[in-house]
Amino acid sequence: MSKHKRKQLDIPTTFSKKDLAADKWVSQSEAARIRGVTPQAIENLMKKGRFRTLSIGGRVLLDRREVENYKPKRTGRPRKRSHSTG
Repeated sequence: MSKHKRKQLDIPTTFSKKDLAADKWVSQSEAARIRGVTPQAIENLMKKGRFRTLSIGGRVLLDRREVENYKPKRTGRPRKRSHSTG
């Protein structure tokens, strides 16, 4: 059995026929190419729930628009504002 389990969202999601259009969904490796990162980086973002995913026949697909429009959240401690002395 695999060491890593994909975190599943407990919220049931329904998709309309429009949402299920073939050109709207991309594979994890295609998402990595679009973002210019590794497939592992996409996997980490999926685990954090940053993308809507669709599992069909054991394959995980990501919403293309979400991948293209994704803006990373700032992590860590907020920066202190510097005060300029005149």
